[in-house]
Amino acid sequence: MPWAEPHAGAVATQSYANPRYGPDGLALLREGLAAEEVVARLTAADEGREQRQLGVVDAHGGSSTFTGSECHAWAGGRTGPCYAAQGNILVSGETVDALAETFETTAGRPLVVRLLDCLAAAQAAGGDSRGQQSAALLVVERGGGYARLSDTLVDLRVDDHSTPIEELRRLHGLHDAIFGRTPRSEWVPVDDELRAELAERLARLGYERLADWAGIENLEERVDGEETIDPVVLTELRRLSGS
Repeated sequence: MPWAEPHAGAVATQSYANPRYGPDGLALLREGLAAEEVVARLTAADEGREQRQLGVVDAHGGSSTFTGSECHAWAGGRTGPCYAAQGNILVSGETVDALAETFETTAGRPLVVRLLDCLAAAQAAGGDSRGQQSAALLVVERGGGYARLSDTLVDLRVDDHSTPIEELRRLHGLHDAIFGRTPRSEWVPVDDELRAELAERLARLGYERLADWAGIENLEERVDGEETIDPVVLTELRRLSGS
């Protein structure tokens, strides 16, 4: 179960999870407590801590993980700058190791992509000894979500699937197509020839303005003015309007 807040940190609880760790942990992180102190306070106040797992990352990249002595084997965790990885009922500790090492070696790539790669690496290393069923992805960024009015950049989950990580990748692909942002340097200039093509294709679909069509197709976040066009929007318009 994951929680995260921009400029505060992130919390995850597993095994016999204690959902209060999420909001209570974020409140402590908001006060400026380091990850280790947050873990210490949350577990000290919890009589059921020996059955819990907890991972915390603070706003400065500090991290801490906790695995209670009564968690089902294999159970344990690893930490490093900006990450806390833990798991229980795993095939072996190689699952957590693969997740941690993938995170460490993919620095510089988008966080969402790194986390998906981490999940895939962990599964390839053995994963849950019971098999696969669910996966989730939560990434926050101040003003990074819809219309830049939301702090939730990505919040996706797969609750019951035979290959949940692949399904999570598929859902993220759809999410990115609608809500992602192509760098402006890659947008296509709209010259007279392209402007005429856009008008023709929009007319085939029953629209006069690109913004009106994009709103219906949930691509409004990818339209900004008429002098350039996001290649994702152009590709979708061409696909839907035919040759």
